[in-house]
Amino acid sequence: MIPIPEQLLADVRQAGHVVLATHVNPDGDALGSLFGLADILQGLGKTVFPYLEEPVSHLYDFIPGSQSAKTDIAEMQEFVDSCGAGDVVCIALDCGDAGRLGKEKDQLLAVSPFLVIDHHHGNTAFGDTLWLDAGSSSTGELVYELALALDAEVSSAAAYALYVAILTDTGSFHYDTTSPRTLRIAADLLEKGVSPEDVAGKVYDSFSLQRLRLMQMVLATLELHHDEQVGIVHVSSEMFAGSGAESGDIEGFINYPRSIKSVQVAVFLKETQKGFVGVSLRAKGTCDVAAIAAKYGGGGHKNAAGFRFADTTLEAVRETVLTALGKALG
Repeated sequence: MIPIPEQLLADVRQAGHVVLATHVNPDGDALGSLFGLADILQGLGKTVFPYLEEPVSHLYDFIPGSQSAKTDIAEMQEFVDSCGAGDVVCIALDCGDAGRLGKEKDQLLAVSPFLVIDHHHGNTAFGDTLWLDAGSSSTGELVYELALALDAEVSSAAAYALYVAILTDTGSFHYDTTSPRTLRIAADLLEKGVSPEDVAGKVYDSFSLQRLRLMQMVLATLELHHDEQVGIVHVSSEMFAGSGAESGDIEGFINYPRSIKSVQVAVFLKETQKGFVGVSLRAKGTCDVAAIAAKYGGGGHKNAAGFRFADTTLEAVRETVLTALGKALG
C-alpha cells in the first residue's frame, strides 16, 4: 500500500467539518466510498456534507447513508461559509481528474484544503494533497485503510458501504487488482456483519424491467472486430427513450461483450444526449486501455478505462475507437 500522506491525515484530523465529493455518474465504488467515509467521519464527531451532482441512482439507493446525499451546491457553500478558518476540508473520492467532479467543480475546488483519495493510474494530481494508490483494488479499500490510520470505528453501516465499493470495483473479485489485502479487508467487513448474499442480491438481482428491455436493445447491437478480439455495443438516446430506462441502468452492460472467449477488449459506446458520447473500455489481455483512453483525455486502469467526446456521433466515435484498438492489438 502507498503510505497515506501525513498532510492528508493532519488535515482530516484537524477539520471539524468535511465536504465529501466524487465523480459524476458515480458507480458503486464512488458511492460506497463516499457514504462509508461519511459514516466513519461522523463516528469521529465530525459534521459531514456528502455532495453529489445528481441524486443517488436507484441501483445504489440501498447503500446505508445514501438518503443523506445533498445535491444543492448553494447549500454546500453555506456549509463551508459557516465554518471557521481551518475547520473545513473537502475530500474528493475515486476521482481521477478535476473535470470529473462535474459542472460545480470550481466551487468544490475552492474549498481549502482540497484532498484527493483515488486509485486510478491516470490521475492528474489535482487538489492540495493527493493520496494515489494505483495498486489498490478500489477507493473503498483505501477508505478502510484511512479509517485504521485514524483509529476510527468502522460501523456495520460503513462496512456495508465499503463492501459494496470493493465488490463492484473488483468485478466481484474477478479483476487482477484483487490482492490478498483486498480479500482480508473484505473478510474484516464480513466480520462486522455484512452479508455477501444480501449485498450481491441488491447489486446484481434487483433490476427493473426497463433495464432488461434496454439490455435487450444493447445486446442486439453487438459487433465483433479485429479477428473477434474486440466486442463492441452501444446505447443511443432513442434506446433510453424507447425502453424507459435511466442512464444509470447501463452499469455492467460492458461485461457481456467482455465475456466472449475471443474478445480481448470490450467497448461500450454511450450516447446519453445528442452529441455527447462516452466510451468505456474493458480488457482482459495485455492491451493497456488506460493508455488508449489517455490519448483522448480520459483515464483509468490498464484493464478498465474510459473517455468522452462532445459534438459527435456514435458512428464517428465507433470508427475512431476501432482504429485505435486495431493499432493497439497489432
